[in-house]
Amino acid sequence: MRVIFLCPQYPPEMAHYVRGLAEVGAKVYGVGDTPKAALPPHVRRYLHGYLHVPRILDEDAVLAAVRSWVAGARIDRVEALWEPVVLLAARLREALGVHGMSVDTVRGFRDKEIMKQRIRAAGLRVPHSFRVSSASEAWEAAETVGYPLIVKPIAGAGSADTYRVDDSRELERVLDLTRHVPEVSVEEFVEGDEYTYDTVCVRGEPRYENVAQYLPRPLIARTNEWISPVICTVRDLSQPHLRDGIELGRGVLKALGMGTGFTHMEWYRKSNGEVVFGEIGCRPGGAHLIDQMNFTSDVDLFREWARAVCWEDVQINHSRRYNTAIIFKRALGQGRITRIEGLHPFLRTYGRHVVWENLLKPGQHRRDWLRTLVSDGFVMVRHPEWSSALEIADAAARGVTLYAE
Repeated sequence: MRVIFLCPQYPPEMAHYVRGLAEVGAKVYGVGDTPKAALPPHVRRYLHGYLHVPRILDEDAVLAAVRSWVAGARIDRVEALWEPVVLLAARLREALGVHGMSVDTVRGFRDKEIMKQRIRAAGLRVPHSFRVSSASEAWEAAETVGYPLIVKPIAGAGSADTYRVDDSRELERVLDLTRHVPEVSVEEFVEGDEYTYDTVCVRGEPRYENVAQYLPRPLIARTNEWISPVICTVRDLSQPHLRDGIELGRGVLKALGMGTGFTHMEWYRKSNGEVVFGEIGCRPGGAHLIDQMNFTSDVDLFREWARAVCWEDVQINHSRRYNTAIIFKRALGQGRITRIEGLHPFLRTYGRHVVWENLLKPGQHRRDWLRTLVSDGFVMVRHPEWSSALEIADAAARGVTLYAE
């Protein structure tokens, strides 16, 4: 099995997927804009070949370079799990005659308005929305949608450049902030709890499913620096309040023609029980969500994803033993981390439930919390009982504090 993998070095977690491919027997050929000599050793060791391109986001140039590089050689798969290059991977598949999802299918996962149109056509509930490319169009859309509303990039990922707008004065400010975004979606703001629906699919059929809850919703977390955001996977997926969301997710996969690989979807549950689609990508969730899923089920999804895309099979014990929470921390102050308070008491009390502590250490520069959900590090915990997992997560959120100056 010969697999081209785009961006094997970025984001850093891509190295795990490269490793997974190698472990299920694939020869991995990386393509990226990092010089080969600069690739980390733990990436290079799993690559059978590597093509350095000047700019990975220059799709036409990369397409031409790869076609020349592999001329006459057999390629079985082209894979990409970083959102900005999933469409490029589809273009390469079509150009090389390789099995996998087409450009049109991937566009349904990448373009938020096409996405919602296809899902709406399947009779599933999506937010009311409009694609806009000018301020005048945005004002017209706002008039129809009504406040509050959400402004988000058509081809964005996560909550970057995403804003809640409560009135016309706020819309004017947000339109100024998003002037660099070519197209945005102006859509209905859905009030409710926010969850994920994550899968590893084989030919569109979920072979592994996961649900996680955001605490609080990402839009709230990314507009309040003092919050320590929490994401917690749910051990028991049979709970009645999750059933409709999971069925919604399965319907979305069919509506978009999902093939084989990871998906990451967000959905809302309103106070009246109605479930509403948010958005979906044909790639894994970021911010260590796959690690959480691994700790939830005691599985290696990096390898099982690779087994799915190479051999259309997975070898997963479907037991879910834990609710796994990740707690992201943001330092108080600016500059270098000077101290961490509350960590040792937290570990004394809850250490047996901690599976990963990855906080910045004193002397390291704190990160820009607006540019990365991981912020200044995290603590990951797990527990079989939902209430206990949340209690431990809350203790880390409230009791552990990083200081910078």
